[in-house]
Amino acid sequence: MDLRHLETFVAVAEESSFSRAADRLHVVQSAVSATVRNLEREWGVTLFHRTTHRVELSPEGRALLGEARAALAAAAAVGHAVDEVRGGLRGTLRLGIMQATQGQGGLSVAATIAAFRAEHPGVSVQVRQGGSAEQAERVRTGELDLTFLGLPDDALPGLDLTVLAEPELLLACHPEHRLAARKSVELKDLADEPFCDLPPSWGIRIANERAFAAAGLPHPLAYEINDLATITDFVTHGLAVAIMPSFMIAPGRPVALVPIRRGAPRFVVSIATPTRRPAGPAARAFVAMAQRHAYTAPPDE
Repeated sequence: MDLRHLETFVAVAEESSFSRAADRLHVVQSAVSATVRNLEREWGVTLFHRTTHRVELSPEGRALLGEARAALAAAAAVGHAVDEVRGGLRGTLRLGIMQATQGQGGLSVAATIAAFRAEHPGVSVQVRQGGSAEQAERVRTGELDLTFLGLPDDALPGLDLTVLAEPELLLACHPEHRLAARKSVELKDLADEPFCDLPPSWGIRIANERAFAAAGLPHPLAYEINDLATITDFVTHGLAVAIMPSFMIAPGRPVALVPIRRGAPRFVVSIATPTRRPAGPAARAFVAMAQRHAYTAPPDE
C-alpha cells in the first residue's frame, strides 16, 4: 500500500463513483477498480458495496475512511514543511464557499482567491460551494481544508474559526409592505408574515430559526429556496418577506430594508480550519489573506 492507494480509496468514497474518482485522479477507471480490489485483498475487508447504479461505503470502509484521510493529511503536512523550508508554497487548497450575490459579509471571495493566487502561484485552489453546516462537516472530516461559514456562532465543535465580519440581518420586504416605512421592527411584528428562507443547513436559516425560537415565536415559512436571487425576486413581487444582510441583495432591486430590534438573528461570517489536524501553510496563508480582504465598517456606521 502507498499513498496513491489511499488517495484512490478516498476519491471513490467522496465521489461515490469509480468513474468520477478516475476523472478526479486523471487515471483510467480500470486502474481505480484494480487499486480498490488490491486494497480490499490486502486489508481483508470489503470497502464498497457496488451495484449497477451506485457505489456505497461498507461499514468497514466508513470506519477506515477517517484513518485514510488522517494518513494523507500527515503526508501532506510533511510536504508543506518541505515547501516552507524551500521558501515557496505548492500543492492544492480545497476551499469551501457559501452562496452570496455581493460578497460574503462585505468580503469578495473571488477577490481573495485572486490575490492569494497572485501571491502564491504554486498553489491550486479547488472550490466547493454549499450550505454552511455541510461545509463545516466537510472540514471536520477532511474533505475540505478550510471553508467560509455564515453561522450564528463564533465557536463550533472541531473547528478553529477566524471571524471576518458580523453583518446586520435586516427585514427585507416590498417597498409598499405595511412595515416598509418603519424605523425598526421586532420579531413579534413578523409572526404572521409569510417568509421566504434558505434550506435548513444554511447559516441564515439557522440564525433565523434560533432567533424566533428564543423569542417563543413560530418561524412562518411559506417558501424554502436555495437561491438568494430567487428569494430577492419573491420579496420584490410581494410574495414573502425575508431576513438577510443587505449585501445579499443585488443593487437596484426594489426592496425595503428595515432594522430588527430586540433579539435580532445573529449571523457571523468566519473562515474555519480543523481543530484536530494542523492547518498547512497554504491554508494559514489563505486565512491571513481573507483577513486582509475582510470588510471593516467605519466607526460611525
